[in-house]
Amino acid sequence: MSEPQTLTQIAGAPLTPSPLANSALLVIDLQNEYQSGALKLDQLDRALTETKKLLALARANGLPVFHFQHKTGPGAPIFDPTGPFFGLIDAVKPVPGETVIEKNYPNCFTATGLADALKATGRTEVIIAGAMTHMCISAIARSATDHGYRATVVADACATRPLPGALGGTIPASQVHDTALAEIADGFNVVVKNTDAWK
Repeated sequence: MSEPQTLTQIAGAPLTPSPLANSALLVIDLQNEYQSGALKLDQLDRALTETKKLLALARANGLPVFHFQHKTGPGAPIFDPTGPFFGLIDAVKPVPGETVIEKNYPNCFTATGLADALKATGRTEVIIAGAMTHMCISAIARSATDHGYRATVVADACATRPLPGALGGTIPASQVHDTALAEIADGFNVVVKNTDAWK
């Protein structure tokens, strides 16, 4: 039996990472909630280290950078804007000139103005990092395709958490992460391991 192929491969779509000159960088929800709050993530340290490299690459090459911060309501159990874990993690905070967008939905395009902001950059592709792989990373990668952008997801710059299995048991974070990336890669997006893809 032959090895399975992604829809991207079957369609003959390009598998190379998004060219830096054509791309904007989207850094999704790297918030203290995931480091110190109720939603601690496996492999977050790896994701932060790789995102720092990705930010350095983007800044050195003049990419537009958008940082996203998820927000619920005051008093909510997670992502409470009045709580102690709401801010972005210091290691990957924006620098002057980079855009910070608050969002209320997994999909960064929903009710945020991102579509217009990206259009204004003139870039045609997006590079994605952040959290959580199976939730907001998956949502933005799929939606980017719907909005006409080819997306490249940097695997080591993303992290997630274990999930309760819908039919029982626990699914380890590594399995959740790998499955989410496989689904993203099957949906006309590119997944690369790390920033070495642009060397």
